[in-house]
Amino acid sequence: MKFPAGAGHFPPRPGNGGNMYDLIIIGAGPAGITAAVYAARKKMDFIVITGDIGGQAAWSGDIENYTGYQFVTGPELVSKFEEHMRKYAIETKEGEEAVEIKKGPAGVAVRTTKGAYEAKTVIIASGKKSRELGVPGEKEFKNHGLTYCATCDGPLFAGKDVAVIGGGNSALDAALQLMRIARRVYLITNAPAFTGDPVMLEKVRASAAVTSMVNTEIKEIIGGKMVTGIRIKKDGTEPTLSVGGVFVEIGLIPNAAFAPEVDKNGAGEIKVNCRNETSVPGIFAAGDVTDVPEKQIIIAAGEGAKAALTAFRYLSRMR
Repeated sequence: MKFPAGAGHFPPRPGNGGNMYDLIIIGAGPAGITAAVYAARKKMDFIVITGDIGGQAAWSGDIENYTGYQFVTGPELVSKFEEHMRKYAIETKEGEEAVEIKKGPAGVAVRTTKGAYEAKTVIIASGKKSRELGVPGEKEFKNHGLTYCATCDGPLFAGKDVAVIGGGNSALDAALQLMRIARRVYLITNAPAFTGDPVMLEKVRASAAVTSMVNTEIKEIIGGKMVTGIRIKKDGTEPTLSVGGVFVEIGLIPNAAFAPEVDKNGAGEIKVNCRNETSVPGIFAAGDVTDVPEKQIIIAAGEGAKAALTAFRYLSRMR
């Protein structure tokens, strides 16, 4: 998208009296949804652009650390978030992902997979995406026995032997879900020890259905039409484990490539200050896409609230 030269304003946007939005929120996970609720309560003129509703939270299994819920599943919590957001009749562009954002003289241009929009401010709450293993067979068997979401696809592997690759909380969460469904779960990490929450690790280790393997490298995903096994490297040997499913849970990558103008850290996360301001005035960020420590649903929600309030104050100073 090209910005008009000199005049300092964007071309008129149909359907809104030729004016820009006050705010565009990119993403509808816990951060984006909470930002939307706060923006709606401030009577801001805004839209939410998102590929889906819920983000990574929708993929979570059992959640026992979100205040107000002693126990809730990820999909249940996301349903409550969405219900809250829908009460405000928020304009939402679902199934639409940001491709590029650029700061101009009068605001920010957002180009998506389906269109282009302009706003005086933007909140990037686009979260993260699953990191890939990068081994032979991974791309060939994606959705053919290899998946990145135990919550989404776990029931398809009932009664089968499966492997969960990873050593952090996402891997432990996947193992906790799958040990109730699969016949055998191999929990595999290339690290010397698992790094997830001790409470989750205790539950996994207490299950006779889970076999934990450390210092184990994944070399290849093998199979025919579907996954039939994985070749691993452990103690100098490269045996093959027969499994009917592989769940990759080795971490996440920030969805921030569409925002090249904002400063990022070495992990690709957007740098923000305590007010959720980025290095570019008028562009704010919240949730897992940022460098805020501890990627938790409750933290992302709080950051989304802060970002919306900061954007509102920024707009107030502009008028």
